[in-house]
Amino acid sequence: MTLFDNINKETVKNNKYSPLADRIRPVNLDDFVGQEHLFGKDKILRKIIENDNLSSMIFWGPPGSGKTTAAGIIKEKTKNKFLSFSAVTAGIKQIKEIMDMAAREIDLTGRKTVLFIDEIHRFNKAQQDAFLPFVEKGTIILLGATTENPSFEVNSALLSRCKVFVFNRLTDKDISFLLKNAINDKAKGYGELDIKINADTIAFISQFADGDARIAYNILELSIQMLTDKNKKNIEITIPDIERIIQKKMLFYDKNGEEHYNLISALHKSMRGSDPDAAAYWTIRMIESGEDQLYIIRRIIRFASEDIGLADTNALTVSLAAKEAFQFIGPPEGNLPIVEAAVYCAMAPKSNSLYVTYNNIMKDINKYLSLPVPLHIRNAPTKLMKETGYGKGYAYPHDYKDAIVSQSYLPEEIAKKQFYYPTERGFEKILKERLNKIKEYKKKLNKNF
Repeated sequence: MTLFDNINKETVKNNKYSPLADRIRPVNLDDFVGQEHLFGKDKILRKIIENDNLSSMIFWGPPGSGKTTAAGIIKEKTKNKFLSFSAVTAGIKQIKEIMDMAAREIDLTGRKTVLFIDEIHRFNKAQQDAFLPFVEKGTIILLGATTENPSFEVNSALLSRCKVFVFNRLTDKDISFLLKNAINDKAKGYGELDIKINADTIAFISQFADGDARIAYNILELSIQMLTDKNKKNIEITIPDIERIIQKKMLFYDKNGEEHYNLISALHKSMRGSDPDAAAYWTIRMIESGEDQLYIIRRIIRFASEDIGLADTNALTVSLAAKEAFQFIGPPEGNLPIVEAAVYCAMAPKSNSLYVTYNNIMKDINKYLSLPVPLHIRNAPTKLMKETGYGKGYAYPHDYKDAIVSQSYLPEEIAKKQFYYPTERGFEKILKERLNKIKEYKKKLNKNF
């Protein structure tokens, strides 16, 4: 038996022993639920499949959104050779063997090979590079499925040769429809059984599935297995039954994937937008999903400087205190100070003046590089340094009225530049008034001088 034979060999499909999620898969586009932007009437992906006008594609979307199902429909529709395997188990040797087989296929029959790779993001760079020449020659039509952002997980050279189609999270309405269909389908579902389940229970399962049809199917299948009597009659599924099965809701979250960045971005923007409710929601959502609490508080501390700064200096104090409190108390009680910091930062007056100041200064650092420190503000701990002019002419502010003296503290090339521009918000308004008074006072000193 060759590897080619092994790949083409399928397990028995759509029989009563297959998992519900597998046997209930649609085999044509008319039965596909969800992703209307891709498979609706006259939509691009539908036309590509119907016309068998395939090119290399990547399906990107959350688990259970229909990526593998779409690949299965392509298999049924295309006249090309169709092979599939999972990136979890394949290595370079297997990939090269498949590429050689695909080359022989096109030489012998003129047919291209559609190669479906589930979880393509699990391939490393070397494995992905092995596909590139065959995709370029048109020997294979690469069809990849991934839950990860392909911009980060797929080589740019390979990605540039593939059309990316984004699969959206299924709605609760979509999943409810799929569950009802599975219950009523006599050929592939449970239509032969006498199942009683009301709309509220179906909605409960749909909501728990969190956009993943596979989870919904698995819950339905498990509940029927647990509640079916010997005669397969009188099956009634209620919300308490489902609660006993699922026990605890698990939120969709990937600490190393895109959702990780999506949620922290949502928190950051909620605080910046002065929305304490949203800030608390995203903070707790991440905590309950299993995010590292110290990562969350590090981002809040960063926000306190970047987006609040001197408009409310207490924001940084509260954020740092939240870190200390969490480390001292630990979860779950220690989670509350983190929420407190997020809510406080959301409510605090906002200023990005320190962030802007940093960028303004970096422009001049990049432009002038290492400008010398003016001699008059250099330290002069030795006689030689004093004789060289270090510290000469330095005016000690405490020797002057209000501890203010008119002298330059910047290199000559940028001596007249202003980098920090305080806003009119919060405590920074007071600082702006103070800064203006200092400038006016220095002007008077210069005139008198």
